[in-house]
Amino acid sequence: MSPASPWLAVVLATGELERFYSGLSLLVSSAAEGSPCAALAVFRGLELLLDPDLLRRGLDPSDTPSLSWSGRETFARSLHELRETAFGLETLSLYACSASVDTMGLSVADVEERLDGVSSTPRFLREASEATLLYV
Repeated sequence: MSPASPWLAVVLATGELERFYSGLSLLVSSAAEGSPCAALAVFRGLELLLDPDLLRRGLDPSDTPSLSWSGRETFARSLHELRETAFGLETLSLYACSASVDTMGLSVADVEERLDGVSSTPRFLREASEATLLYV
């Protein structure tokens, strides 16, 4: 994890785009203000975090059923930008769950191209023990 203990730690587990957006928004907003934050992406949350086609998914009515037609384009663009911002923030550490990496057939090298590394859930929780912990 990052040298500073995180102030906010989020487990990103959801495969629902609106919930994923909300979790990322909390992380990015806090990290952009200078608060150290960390996220552990697990299973479907990890899939979304690494999805090269996230923009298209945000436009798909089956992935965004609660959004209006006119709102989908704004949502998709904003979601994509939010994720890219998350990747670039020095105060936000993003990790992939080791069990998810193993069972989803991902390679550690592929994950580490985009994220800060791979962590077990117990290790993540131990290192984020002083943080406010959210499960999304």
